[in-house]
Amino acid sequence: MSETPIASREAALRIAHAARTLNGLDVRAFVGALAGRYDLPLTETKLAAITVEDLRDILAGSHAEENCAVGVGLENLKAAIRLFQGEDVPGSDLPAVEPYQDGELPHSIRVAIASNRGEQLDGHFGSCERFLIYQVAPDALKLVDVRCALEADRADDRNAARAALIGDCQILYLQSIGGPAAAKVVRAGVHPIKVPKGGPAREVLARLQAHLDTPPPWLARIMGVPAASLARYEKALAEEKA
Repeated sequence: MSETPIASREAALRIAHAARTLNGLDVRAFVGALAGRYDLPLTETKLAAITVEDLRDILAGSHAEENCAVGVGLENLKAAIRLFQGEDVPGSDLPAVEPYQDGELPHSIRVAIASNRGEQLDGHFGSCERFLIYQVAPDALKLVDVRCALEADRADDRNAARAALIGDCQILYLQSIGGPAAAKVVRAGVHPIKVPKGGPAREVLARLQAHLDTPPPWLARIMGVPAASLARYEKALAEEKA
């Protein structure tokens, strides 16, 4: 087995609580059984995709063809699956995603935050555990997704894979990023912004919100709207043409 079979603290937490729910299974043995079934490392995304039938087969081991659940009841299996999906995991620092439909927040942009814990901007592009994805409007914001970044590290080009993971965003906030990685983020159409001190994600986004109604040139370009600082020149040009 790989020396690091579990990708993140969150994934480890889900596995540990699921093992306890499954009649107190030995966590080490449970990890071994999961590793025998899924490519390593075990990520939050992989755990969330496991079904009751998958789990029943894993627990049955060599008796899987007999549909044996090795003494674990259906309700326990379902409870373990809910934990794998991130529901009510004790001690979890994974923030809750808020319901969102496209177009719900007019004049909004999508922003990624490199994060390792909770709703914190505390990550380096190449090593953060996850990207928090927000939809940000001048008067509202929502956390619309949490994307595990560690699975991308198995790609031949890990920086390109991480950039592709946030390719639907316009802005990426992070503590640091190297030059070659930044070039791949920009190539993916995402504007990286360094905040070396980090801080609570929503505080960083609140500062961004303050500029959305009258964006400076760099932000206006990202939003695809005229820059507020250039408005007077555009007005003068229009008057000249008239």
